[in-house]
Amino acid sequence: MNVKTHHTLEELKTLYRSEKNAKLAQRIHGLYLAGKGLTSPQIMTITGAARRTIQQWVHKYNKQGIVGLKDKPRSGKPTKLPRKKELEFRKRIEMCTTKADGTSVLNGPVIRRILEREFGVLYSRQGLYDLLHRLGYSCLCPRPQHENANPQLQAEFKKLHQNAGYGPFRTSRQKNRSMVSG
Repeated sequence: MNVKTHHTLEELKTLYRSEKNAKLAQRIHGLYLAGKGLTSPQIMTITGAARRTIQQWVHKYNKQGIVGLKDKPRSGKPTKLPRKKELEFRKRIEMCTTKADGTSVLNGPVIRRILEREFGVLYSRQGLYDLLHRLGYSCLCPRPQHENANPQLQAEFKKLHQNAGYGPFRTSRQKNRSMVSG
């Protein structure tokens, strides 16, 4: 392979060893090996890249230098909920539920119905959770309570066992401990 000399072999070696982007480092390493005179099959064995990929690296490097080896920005698939409507969606979620929602709790299925009914977009379950995560929301699950739980008995239990060292309460040994400097 014919590699143009945009950089010396030592410069390529330094570049691939110091590059933080693993993909770019692999490409520069392939060029370094090609510059040393190794064949495509030998470079394939060392880098794990396909023969055609190595040839593309050399072609791009010969044409544009290191800049040609960098990944180009990709647009990706547009979101179903347009970015300009995200603020409106956030406000709606923070407003909590309405009578039209038919529930008093916001959860995945309810939010999915809100998106479909009010914003005209249909998300899969995972797509909805990805959207909520991207907007800064997280899943909060309330601690389950038994249907026969008695809050008064629980409060009495906490008072009785507060000094016994159970749970998050401090024991008498911990209370008497003092900080010593030095």
